[in-house]
Amino acid sequence: MTSETFSPGLDGVIATDTKISLLDTDVEMIIVRGYDLIELAQNLNYTDVAYLVIYGRLPTEAQGREFCETLAEQAEIPDELYRLFELMPKSTVAMDALRTGISFLAGFEDPDLLNDNSHEANLKKGLKLLAQVPALAVNSYRALNDMPFVRPDQSLGYMENFMYMLRGEKPDAVSLDAFDRIHMCYIEHEMPNSTFAARVIASTLADMYGAMVGAVASLKGRLHGGANEAAIEFLLDILKEGGPPRAEAYVMEKLEARARIMGFGHRVYMKKYDPRAKFLMEYIPRLADRVPDGEELASIYNTVEQVMFREKALYPNTDFPIGLLYYELGIPIPLYTPIFLASRTAGNVAHVLEQHDDNRLFRPRVIYSGARDLHPPDKAISPG
Repeated sequence: MTSETFSPGLDGVIATDTKISLLDTDVEMIIVRGYDLIELAQNLNYTDVAYLVIYGRLPTEAQGREFCETLAEQAEIPDELYRLFELMPKSTVAMDALRTGISFLAGFEDPDLLNDNSHEANLKKGLKLLAQVPALAVNSYRALNDMPFVRPDQSLGYMENFMYMLRGEKPDAVSLDAFDRIHMCYIEHEMPNSTFAARVIASTLADMYGAMVGAVASLKGRLHGGANEAAIEFLLDILKEGGPPRAEAYVMEKLEARARIMGFGHRVYMKKYDPRAKFLMEYIPRLADRVPDGEELASIYNTVEQVMFREKALYPNTDFPIGLLYYELGIPIPLYTPIFLASRTAGNVAHVLEQHDDNRLFRPRVIYSGARDLHPPDKAISPG
């Protein structure tokens, strides 16, 4: 193996053949099953797009209704999981609680189904995960913060029920619409680290739950799913340090100190505008009045974006507006990444389905730069 084949971080390496999605940076488009993701987000709802991602086609009205009914029927998690959440140390990170919950959930699966990697069996497991991850994410967080559990309400739609569990009350139409659009923008994104992790694990013929646990562990990192948390924390730091009048100087100081500004730049988009960020930024002023400092944060957001483009020619990726939008929706910051995982569950399910349907074990090689020709000391080794 020569150095010419080495690509740090697998940058530019083609890992698989997929029919699920593509980031077409030449035209700044995210293609999902043949459709422009932004057009889907403008015209459909999350469950329609989830159906498309998993089944490969848009649902008919009857299929969409049956899909939503299936998710509602399976939304409740076993009582043992609520007890598990109560036993977790209060210092547990929300993503770690979600990871543990998914792993624990696998134990309640039929053993024959759990070890069956056929398309039909994987589809059943995938729909169950899609249905139950919202309850896992929200109620594990509630337990860690001594808040009462809010169990799923089967009479509500998928996204309405998700927000109901988050808030303890039914959401208003504007909040629900924004939450649904955010979920669609996070639903699938080709081959990010967490999706790749899920496919690598699935390629060993591990089950759907194991692959999803790996995806959660990957998404936890601040360079991936945790970037939306870092983005809002950055905006809130500016707010505390003087607000909009201080924003430009604050960003310049960070750049001069060579600090990384989370929510800007992307391995794939590089100098391109993330189309999801462009679409979602329109929702920021619509929700600004939902929190006391919403208008100031929206102003700071605009200044940061302008300075980053002027100084670094970098556009925001979708984590930057979503961090602020979640804040405007009143969502606790530690829940940002678990909600991201819930959004991406449909995409990850589709990738595990595709991996098992035409599997090849991932087994890359390395460039070895360590020592060679070393020998142990030539001495007798005493037994025991």
